[in-house]
Amino acid sequence: MGPSPASTPAVTVERDGHVLLMGLNRPAKRNAFTKRMLSELSAAYGLLESDDDLWCGVLFAHGDHFTGGLDMLDVGAELASGRFDAPEGGRDPWRLDGPWSKPVVAAAHGWVMTLGIELLLAADIRVAAHDTRFAQYEIRRGIYPFGGATFRFPQQAGWGSAMRWILTGEEFDAAEAHRIGLVQELAADGAAAIARATEIATLIAGKCAPLGVRTVLASAHLAREHGESAAIERLRPDVARLFSTADGAEGIHSFIERRDAAFTGR
Repeated sequence: MGPSPASTPAVTVERDGHVLLMGLNRPAKRNAFTKRMLSELSAAYGLLESDDDLWCGVLFAHGDHFTGGLDMLDVGAELASGRFDAPEGGRDPWRLDGPWSKPVVAAAHGWVMTLGIELLLAADIRVAAHDTRFAQYEIRRGIYPFGGATFRFPQQAGWGSAMRWILTGEEFDAAEAHRIGLVQELAADGAAAIARATEIATLIAGKCAPLGVRTVLASAHLAREHGESAAIERLRPDVARLFSTADGAEGIHSFIERRDAAFTGR
């Protein structure tokens, strides 16, 4: 089968309350990334970051596989030029264009190859089906991972566990991905992984103060990029700022009244 018709989105985008569901949608080609898919996913991430009514994202895939990686026939020339131009208002799906303020929960199943692993590493929480297969295969194609794996994989899995798979290009399974921290939870199958990822995102968007969530991510990014001392300087000023918001007042009232808070993001 050929590429999806122009009328069919390469990435589906659906709002579910304050959650944005982003689905890779080229199943006939194992969701191999074309320039169009890259552009549509970039636009989806741009929407998630820019819309104040969206508080959490879910990244998943339609069909039998998360992604087989890049469609080299479609994107090879652009890769050789060393460029990827995001659309107007878009953001890098591998989140290499600066810190992000909205969390993303990713669900993986089937094949997760090359840049697919890096999409997971760029997300904040990952769920995978038990039968998921992973490979950081770039080294066997004469290139190397260029979507963040060279630093995020060691950060999140440890040097040895990351280099074991980056330097060999060998395939590994979901149990190993869970063991080394590439994924946080395992699910029975792809549908269950998507359902669980959506459940986690809905919990974040439905129970947690969105300004607080943004501040958590900002603090974590600050510590990682500039060291703990830089983050420590912001701790008390940031909590004072959050207490002064409408959501801060609602949090206190909900505690006193022994009920769930109803946050508005203000």
